[in-house]
Amino acid sequence: MVLALNRVALPQGLHAPFVATAALVIFAAAQIVHGSGFFAVYLAGIIVGNRPTRAHNSVVTFLDAATWLAQIVMFVLLGLLVSPMRLGSSVAPAIVVALVLMLVARPVAVFLCLAPFRFGWREKLFIAWTGLRGAVAIFLASIPMLVGLSKAYLYFDVAFVVVVISLLLQGWTLGTAARWLHVALPRTDRGPRRVELDLPGQLEQQLVGYRVRPKSLFFRRGLVPSWSKPTLVIRDENILSPIEADPVRSGDYIYLLAPPEKAETLDRFFVDMQPSTTPDPHLLGDFVVSGEHTLGELADIYGVKVEEGASSLTLADYFDVHLDHAPKDGATLALDSIVLVARSISGGRVNIVGLRLPEEDEKVAPLTRMQRLKCKLREFWVSVAGI
Repeated sequence: MVLALNRVALPQGLHAPFVATAALVIFAAAQIVHGSGFFAVYLAGIIVGNRPTRAHNSVVTFLDAATWLAQIVMFVLLGLLVSPMRLGSSVAPAIVVALVLMLVARPVAVFLCLAPFRFGWREKLFIAWTGLRGAVAIFLASIPMLVGLSKAYLYFDVAFVVVVISLLLQGWTLGTAARWLHVALPRTDRGPRRVELDLPGQLEQQLVGYRVRPKSLFFRRGLVPSWSKPTLVIRDENILSPIEADPVRSGDYIYLLAPPEKAETLDRFFVDMQPSTTPDPHLLGDFVVSGEHTLGELADIYGVKVEEGASSLTLADYFDVHLDHAPKDGATLALDSIVLVARSISGGRVNIVGLRLPEEDEKVAPLTRMQRLKCKLREFWVSVAGI
């Protein structure tokens, strides 16, 4: 499938139907040799989805729409197979089954399955309240009818009542339950709309467009990853080069070339960021990385500049080198045009680091002579260990 997508000159719009048809062929081939067609398609999807291919985003959009359509069809099928006259005789026991599932069986199963993991009781209780509803329940309820099982309609009627009660009771109260259990996260704005164009002749770059927002990282600090390249700017329906459009204004549309596998990373540079005068490690949301990542990896992803020879230092080492004391929650260090914030400390070392945009009036203390000496010594030992 990957070879065909990249080498066969398919007309525009046929890539997605080709992928869907190929998935059906893979499913059939696996079934013929007495294998699992579902598992074969699943593995094929993992392979194709992680390879650079033509029209990748249009294929994903098509398959996402097909998924929604399939779920709608299954809900319609559920309604067509239900008989109100027959449902009256089984609705009472079905309600009992639904209540037992929601209040007893599912909570017990969730707590037992999540026992080995580090979930609090509030999180486990919230997971237990989410319930079983949707396409999976409909499919399971249809199996007895498809195989002609005795009293199949009874199973179907019970499943129908369970799905309806779960949708009405659990579905509508998820937000309230999350707030009551203190597991709700603050609502975040949707990411900026990204316009993608598949460029003919090569697969290495993708043209991605954004509307420049007034509080975005790009507009406020000109931050953009080193692996992306601004190509053109549209202002008042006029096409300008980046040099002609300099400085970029709020409301402009800017188009950048970026590798397809990294294009989504650009989203965070074009979303509005609320200003803050305090070193809040939660400020930038997605800008959180593990302390075991190196400065070189950070430079590659976020486009910041690091000193020559320091690329192999981990973020945790960077804090150890540049702080004269043990790191504490909220400790900050400047790195090029961003600020590293110690978000979580474990064993005296920083294991979670937040990336924050410094404000105009924010001053980060320069490194002392002793700190610079420690940095050079640490870089020397890292290079020796690497050799």
